[in-house]
Amino acid sequence: MRYSGFFAAAAVVAVANAHTTIWNAFVDGVDQGVGNSAAGYIRSPPNNNPVKDITSSAMTCNVNNVATAKTIDVAAGSKVTIEWHHDSNSASDDIIDSSHKGPVMAYIAPTASNGAGDVWVKLAEAGLSGGKWAVETLIANKGKHDVTIPAGLAPGKYLLRGEIIALHESDVAYNVNPARGAQFYMECIQINVTGAGATTLPAGVAIPGTYKYTDPGVVFNLYGGATSYTIPGPAVWDGKTGGAAAPAPVASSTAAVKPTTAAPVATSAPVVVKPTTVAAPVATSVSSAVIVPIASSAVVAPPAATAAPASSTKDSCKSKTTAAAVSTKDSCKSKTSAVVAPTTLQTVAVPAPSKPAAAGVAMYGQCGGQGFTGSTTCAAGTCTVMNPYYSQCI
Repeated sequence: MRYSGFFAAAAVVAVANAHTTIWNAFVDGVDQGVGNSAAGYIRSPPNNNPVKDITSSAMTCNVNNVATAKTIDVAAGSKVTIEWHHDSNSASDDIIDSSHKGPVMAYIAPTASNGAGDVWVKLAEAGLSGGKWAVETLIANKGKHDVTIPAGLAPGKYLLRGEIIALHESDVAYNVNPARGAQFYMECIQINVTGAGATTLPAGVAIPGTYKYTDPGVVFNLYGGATSYTIPGPAVWDGKTGGAAAPAPVASSTAAVKPTTAAPVATSAPVVVKPTTVAAPVATSVSSAVIVPIASSAVVAPPAATAAPASSTKDSCKSKTTAAAVSTKDSCKSKTSAVVAPTTLQTVAVPAPSKPAAAGVAMYGQCGGQGFTGSTTCAAGTCTVMNPYYSQCI
């Protein structure tokens, strides 16, 4: 495009006075008030000049990407209306010069990212349709264009980035001629999405980074009679696919946990168990135990302990005792303690049969009982029947 004389001067004046910024927003038609200040909710630049260098960090949220005092609440699924103006948000404002034809877009990113990295997801775009540019529609709508926040979007704070690309000088790339090139207008609105959505944003694009000077939508001849236009940047997200579902809370288990040992029998007198130097049978896992009922009047004393006084699995693992007992390896696997007498009608793990001890059964050791196959001879004391299932040397 070439200018001369009066027309060149007129074009410069028009360009200088045709800039625009975002002034305020509406949520489902409710005006949130003027927000383009440090006390508001829009990260606004100090003036309405465009950004032209697409490699500049100013492409993110313009030259003043600083958090403002307010954040507006937006329910997921709501319509946010972004309102652009040139000088003021009055109805008589010229919005943007009609020569600044081009697309209008909107992106979203988590506020915590401050817009840095591959975080920007495109929510809306409009370019050239039926011979009419999106900027022309924007002017006709008094600077307003709508963006719908996806209904399933997870709650949280986000940056909503409105953007206009003016193409009136975009037939030459800015990096070729800094006096020319496409003009980019953008600001970021701070929003707090509410609701019960669980869809997080998918992987986005970086701004700067997503636009290139080789993009046909960045270097474009507005006056070449084009009937179509390729909007730069990523495709518009559908708000449903691509986002990861937020993890559901882990429900605590309410299932009853069965103890590995039975409860002791309540008796009129305590049962005394004295340790001996002879290894006694060790209970195997419950899965291999024989389940037998115990009469309510019976008093059962547990088998004699191993060489170490304690009878827990931990101690049996330490003792390494193998004589007349289940191997240490098996007892470590079973994670069970020495047999304790059960209450009436409860079940108890009966010790596995042991081999007869060479010197007879020591004092307080088992010497008989139904199913017992060990030695019935007591090395000390007398083999006394305690109940049909257990006899003891006492």
